[in-house]
Amino acid sequence: MSFSTLIDSALAAPTPELRAFRQLLEPCSDPALEEMARRSAALTRRHFGRTMRMFAPLYLSNECVNNCAYCGFSRDNAILRVTLEIEQVAAEARHLAAEGFRNVLLVAGEHPKFVSGGYLQQCLERLTREIPSLSLEVAPMETEEYIPLVAAGAEGLVVYQETYDRSVYRELHTAGPKKDYDWRLEAPERAYAAGFRRLGVGVLFGLSDWRGEAEALAAHLFHLQRVCWTSQITVSLPRLRPAAGSFEPRCSFEDRDLTQLICALRITFPQIGIILSTREHAPLRDAMAPLGITMMSAGSHTEPGGYTGQGADQIHQTVKGKKIEVSIPASACGSTSATEQFSISDDRTPADVAAMLQSQGLEPVWKDWDEAILGKDEGRIKNEKTQEVTAESVGI
Repeated sequence: MSFSTLIDSALAAPTPELRAFRQLLEPCSDPALEEMARRSAALTRRHFGRTMRMFAPLYLSNECVNNCAYCGFSRDNAILRVTLEIEQVAAEARHLAAEGFRNVLLVAGEHPKFVSGGYLQQCLERLTREIPSLSLEVAPMETEEYIPLVAAGAEGLVVYQETYDRSVYRELHTAGPKKDYDWRLEAPERAYAAGFRRLGVGVLFGLSDWRGEAEALAAHLFHLQRVCWTSQITVSLPRLRPAAGSFEPRCSFEDRDLTQLICALRITFPQIGIILSTREHAPLRDAMAPLGITMMSAGSHTEPGGYTGQGADQIHQTVKGKKIEVSIPASACGSTSATEQFSISDDRTPADVAAMLQSQGLEPVWKDWDEAILGKDEGRIKNEKTQEVTAESVGI
């Protein structure tokens, strides 16, 4: 039975485990929060050692058929759009590999004309030459559509529900396939059936009351642990950032709230990966790194071609979903003019973030997976650079 059929009853009659999680979210004193932080840090070291898995997003396209009030890629936003060609994607991937990344998340808006399953499959097949660990953050699909993507090299899938509040979800998603709340909520289970070995979920905080969102997220995590038990589960806690459309957060979610939630999640789910992206400002990321975070991005761009300027000569504009050709000055080439999904907050280089982690006694892990682990490419691990960390050394 999928979580979409269980969520309402799970929240109406919470299990003892979910009630315990809810108690961890209650308003608390500073000494109580400090104690939670100590427990969280200890559990993180116990289950993950002193490692921090590093990744980077690679945006393929900012085309989208959905109207989502909070998203810079929303169909009706008059923004500059582009979909990268396969070799342009490869150029972006080579740049990330040169910076050290061996774990890349491919991101795209939902637009069947530009971002089809065939296009994603070609991207994956091409990038396996450059990047050993590839994940997807794309439109939800049927299990049968996911299977060839897994075969092409995708090991992870990320699908954020955005908000678990049905009424808020309905209000903010006004057009496009993303309007279907249940279809999106069921995507991780369909992906698990297709063979993805990593599954990521999360909430976009600022759309609804954070404690209610967190409780629903925890219920989802409990469910995924039961039914998708052979996959590694990760959770992300993004907060709204400035983006095209100028959507303003509806609900507050302060740094202290985020800290409490990270600690509550770690205490409740000791073995789940927790991600903190460049949406958050540098001092907060530095402070949170030892407390419960196990995965960080660095040096991120949230627009297609953002790393190397790929696709700058193919950009067009959309106005209420209609394509309008634009002329990009030659001076813009080398620095893409496509519109970003949102602005990042921590703009430090990957090397700077790695140095920060090392200063705290943490080890940046650029690589923890290779298909040779499954015997598909014997000997490949032996040929990797000595500074890269193998899966065995980080305990998977």
